[in-house]
Amino acid sequence: MITEDNGKYIDLHTHSMASDGSMTPAELVRHAFQSGLAAMALTDHDTVAGVEEALEEGARTGVEVIAGVEISVSLSEWGFNPDEIEMHLLGYFFTDGYRSLQPVLEDLRRRREQRNPKIIEKLNGMGIDITMEEVAAKAPGGVVGRGHIARVLMEKGYTASVEEGFAKYLGTGKPAYVSKDKLTPEQGIAVILEAGGVPVLAHPVLLGLERGQLPAVLERLKKAGLKGIEALYSENTPEQTRELLEVAEKTGLKVTGGSDFHGIFKPEIKIGTGRGNLKIPYRLLEELKDMQVMKKKYR
Repeated sequence: MITEDNGKYIDLHTHSMASDGSMTPAELVRHAFQSGLAAMALTDHDTVAGVEEALEEGARTGVEVIAGVEISVSLSEWGFNPDEIEMHLLGYFFTDGYRSLQPVLEDLRRRREQRNPKIIEKLNGMGIDITMEEVAAKAPGGVVGRGHIARVLMEKGYTASVEEGFAKYLGTGKPAYVSKDKLTPEQGIAVILEAGGVPVLAHPVLLGLERGQLPAVLERLKKAGLKGIEALYSENTPEQTRELLEVAEKTGLKVTGGSDFHGIFKPEIKIGTGRGNLKIPYRLLEELKDMQVMKKKYR
């Protein structure tokens, strides 16, 4: 059961301009401070480039900043269609081990860069006038993703929102979707563990698995070293949250939570509170830290 922690709340899933968020890392930390959060994790896609800036601003404002990353992995070797099922892993670091991820993350970013022109080509083939130069201009952090493409689609009037861009063109299985070469789940978990991090499954509700498939997937991930599951998430219904909490308890995985905040790119998602009713107690962060201590102690 999740209980409140004397008003101390956190957000363990946020994005900055270093990947596909709209705020600089420092702006993001200040926003967390102004929103009353005790702690937040910066979990940009395939990069830790914004972590140092976020840590510095956290020290200045008093917000506890956790170094993090979000890595996409492929379930194709598990027999799932990569065009239908997409999995993300969150890695949390309580030391500077995240720096050792740089070579792997640079390789993943190269794979992402190879994917983007293919998406643009598909959109052009549908009569949509959009260029890579326009998209890259929306990513000052240098990591271009589908969120930036969706923003250009919106600004040029092809869609009414970033969300519609994904729903109509860019989401898994949609006309302009292009899968990218990714790590396997086992490889992704190993990369995070080897860097001294705590691997967690991000937003399981978005996996697209059929009802009843998640427990078996989680057991396999746990055998590979998974430590937690993001059971508290902006897109969950109350029923889904209850089910995820039950699954976490049965599988022995730690519960985490995050809003998946992207700033103006997902304006309906607020930092810390998601769509308005998300509350992630500080105690969950303490339990993650305990996992890190145990890992270092028994390595």
